Parts: sequence; structure tokens; C-alpha cells
Amino acid sequence: MPETQLPDWYHDGIDHIWLPYTQMQTAKPPLPVIKSDGVRLTLADGRELVDGIASWWAAAHGYNHPHVLKAVETQLKEMPHVMFGGLVNEPALRLSKRLAAMLPGDLDRCFIAESGSVSVEVAMKMAVQYFLNKGESRSKFVHFRGCYHGDTLGTMGVCDPEEGMHNLFGDVIADNILCDLPRTEAEAAKFTIFLKKNAHTIAAVITEPLVLGAGGMIFYPPETLKWLRSACDEAGVLLIIDEIFTGFCRTGTMFAVEQAGIVPDMITLSKALSGGVSPLSVCAARDHIFDAFLSEDPTKALMHGPTYMAHALGCAAANASLDLFEREDRLGQVAKIEQQLKDELAPCRDLPNVKDVRVKGAIGVVQLHDASNIDALKPKFVDAGVWIRPFRDIVYLTPSLTISAEDLSILTNTIFSTLNG
Repeated sequence: MPETQLPDWYHDGIDHIWLPYTQMQTAKPPLPVIKSDGVRLTLADGRELVDGIASWWAAAHGYNHPHVLKAVETQLKEMPHVMFGGLVNEPALRLSKRLAAMLPGDLDRCFIAESGSVSVEVAMKMAVQYFLNKGESRSKFVHFRGCYHGDTLGTMGVCDPEEGMHNLFGDVIADNILCDLPRTEAEAAKFTIFLKKNAHTIAAVITEPLVLGAGGMIFYPPETLKWLRSACDEAGVLLIIDEIFTGFCRTGTMFAVEQAGIVPDMITLSKALSGGVSPLSVCAARDHIFDAFLSEDPTKALMHGPTYMAHALGCAAANASLDLFEREDRLGQVAKIEQQLKDELAPCRDLPNVKDVRVKGAIGVVQLHDASNIDALKPKFVDAGVWIRPFRDIVYLTPSLTISAEDLSILTNTIFSTLNG
């Protein structure tokens, strides 16, 4: 974008910001966005981009949905925030009740924080203290290759170290147990034996369900989740499922675990929870987890409490987001998106540099053989009028669930034409 078209606020502030996942010395300047609406982003120079990522898939209902904005506006006038220590607020309690009713099994207790990483940290902390409160010291977590759970110090310890973002911190992050996800019954049997043998050191197994997001949008079948649940039950180990990416219809069911028919001991939610309007996350725990913290002994309480825990404004946005999931046919929309992605990305298979094309729910992936020039694709997509942000060796789409067939075709056709160029 020419310097003359950049707004004053961009010139004034760009030298004082630190961008995510970015080598600031060599990166191209970020694009200034001045407006969002539906599935479109308007840049400062007037160009519009069709967003294929939905702000890291958080804007599930599209940008600026009037129902969500109205709920936030109403809550803002009444009470944007109040501390959750000794006080509660109506949006937070209503949200917790609704989530408990939506989630499978007895995932009845919601710890509401501000970010996805924090919700995973809380789940891990709950798991360790669950056993401490029972008189056992278990500090290890079993995690899997390709999985990503956040960038905070604790969550880095359960991400795939080969993923690359966190390998500088090998000497300071917790030393946990990295495994391959079992893909066959034989592998599941071996995993169960391993887990039982080492259960005295292991607090929990943690995984993303069905889709390993930052690991390269790798899909795996529901049977694997069933095997993990069974192995954890046999070994007396807890199971944490991270639904921050997959939750709220993204994989074709409200929650991905529904496709396996399992109930984890803890489940983490964020992103689409608040419709992409406000930072918010939840760690929901089953009743037996919560009960293990009940005692006359104050040291057995969960000592965790973010300042903006159960943020009333964010909870109001989340309640409005849940309204839309309940009132509008998001699952039907996902089914249509899935079929359109399958149909329109299929021609990419014939391109010489394409290794694989795969689709699950509202996730479309084109994997490349040679990804050495993957960053060069980003400005080409912008020039074509779309916001698609490839990484590793994949070009992917995670659009708003409300995207029209016409706008989705713009995205898929642009991927094909750009990769074919």
C-alpha cells in the first residue's frame, strides 16, 4: 500500500507495536484495516478483502453481527466488568448454565477466563491439583505430535516441539511426554499399556479433537478419541480436550467430541465462543473434578483468578453468540460449506505442486509439496481481493459459517488460480 494512502494513526503507531509470529526486521508491513462487515475487511486505501480465515476462525457469525453488537452495547451501558472475586454477574452465570446444558455429559462447572491459552493452563492446573488433593503427586502430561495448545509457558510444554514456534524454550518449559496419536487398534492397545505403566506420574492426556490445527490442519478419525478415552479410564488418568479451534460447529457437529461420543474430564473453549467480538475462554470440568476441590482445607481450593475473569461484556457477547448457534442453522450451513469446499477445491489436486486436498466441516486445506515460497502467496491473495494466510505447507480456509456460496467461490477460485499461476 503506498505511503500516501496510509492513515496518520498507522504512521504514528506502527513503530511502537509488536506483531505476533513475525520477524519484525524482515516482515512486510501489515495491512491497516478500517472496517469489517460480514465476511469483508476494508483496508485504508478502500480495497475490500473477502476474509477466508474469519480472524483465526473466531468470527463464526461474520463480522459485526447486529445481534451480538446489540447485546454488547446493552451490557456496556449497564456494567462492562466487575471483579469475580466474591461477586458474580448475570451474563457469566447465564453463560455457564447454557454451556453446561450444551456440552456432553456432566461438564457442569465453567471457569471463565480471557484467552484460549489461559483456559488450557487452567485445565492443566486443575488436573495436577486434582491428584494433589487426593494425595498423589502427578505432574506429567501426555500430548501428541502435531498438536498445538497455546503460547504461554505451560501450554508450550504440551505443544509439538517439532512445530518450531517454541523450540527455543526447550530448557525452560515442562518436560512432558510426547506421543503419536494412535491410528489403529494395535497402536491404541500399545498406548493403553504405556499409559497404565506410567499412570503414577501422569495427570492427564491432552489433545485437539479430530483436527490438529497449527500442526498443519491434520485430520484424524473419531475412533482415536474413543481409544484415548478408554485408555485414560483404564489407567486412571484424566482426559483434556482442547476444542478452542474445533468447537461450535467448525467440524460439522457443535463440538468435535460428539462425533466420538465421549465426555472428557475437562474441555476448553474460546474463539467462536464470543463470536469473535471479545476475548473470552472457558475451561469446563466434570462434576468429579470440581468435587475433588471441595474441602474444609482452604489449600485445596483452585487458586487461580484472572483480573478479567468472567468479563461481563465478553459473556454478553458469548450469550448472543450462543443465541445465534441455537436460532440459526449453523450446522446446515457448515454442511453446505463442506460440500462446496470439496467440489471447488478438488481441481487443485491436478496442480503439480499440490500434495493433498482435504476438507472437514468448514475447514478446507490444500497441502503443497514445495512450500519454500509459501510467504510469496500472501500478497498475491491480497492483490486478488481475498484474505488468506497460508502457513507451513498449507493454504487453508476457515471462513465464517455465514459465508455465501458466491463469496466462498471467490475464495476457492482464487486459491486455484493463484496456485496455478
